[in-house]
Amino acid sequence: MKWKSLLLLAMLLPAGLLAQTNCDEGAGPLDPALPKDITPHDMIEKFSVKEGLFKEAQTGYSFTQDVTVQTVAGAAVDGEFRRVSKISFAGGVRMEQVVLAPLNTLRRVSLSKQDFEDIDHPRLFFLDPQGLPEYNVLYAGRQKVDELETFAFDVTPRQIQPEKRYFQGRVWVEAHDLAVVKSCGKSVPDPKPKIEKKKRKKRDQQVQEEVSPTFVIYRELIDGQYWFPAYTRSDDDLQFSYSETVHIREVIKYQNYTRGADASKSKGN
Repeated sequence: MKWKSLLLLAMLLPAGLLAQTNCDEGAGPLDPALPKDITPHDMIEKFSVKEGLFKEAQTGYSFTQDVTVQTVAGAAVDGEFRRVSKISFAGGVRMEQVVLAPLNTLRRVSLSKQDFEDIDHPRLFFLDPQGLPEYNVLYAGRQKVDELETFAFDVTPRQIQPEKRYFQGRVWVEAHDLAVVKSCGKSVPDPKPKIEKKKRKKRDQQVQEEVSPTFVIYRELIDGQYWFPAYTRSDDDLQFSYSETVHIREVIKYQNYTRGADASKSKGN
């Protein structure tokens, strides 16, 4: 399947060759005509049910999560955070065992608690039957992404609740399986800047500001039935109100999916 070869190519490209995040990368023209054999409402209902199944099924697997976050100045990487972890689930609770964590050399940005939440708990399976009512999901059209025929849907939160993060962007649903295979957008809203007074100089102020990049998530068909995340990429200029613009590059790889003892329960056996 060329979908996998596209992911492999993206993983192997030298860092300097990756352009800024483009949600339409690898996609053909968008045909806005409605399909004749199924309504958008029925498609949304079907892929929402599958999102719930995938969310449950993932807790029956272990996998490796490889995170790289870099700041880039010109063509040079001037700071990097790296972490490789083994992820598993015990009783449905996510467990993480860090197996590689080199020295964090990021200097121009720092990773906040919210950043780690977005890394470790990305906007996956959010359109399951429980999460779907929180979003407006509008049919955008039929579109070929690499070698896959897909239906594209634009997603926006219906209402922003305090202290809660949402996805805003587009998802692509495989036309035959009616399962989400790609998503691209960002987490919203960005937290408001925090202004703190420095201890030594009361007149001085320090501003802590968080800006979320646009990210794209590709999924891969696992065991012939579950579309799980395989690769996440963000390559963005982050514009901070109180400081410089920082070019940040983030790559997360999800590899070595292995079914555990609880996998049979996820399949309903």
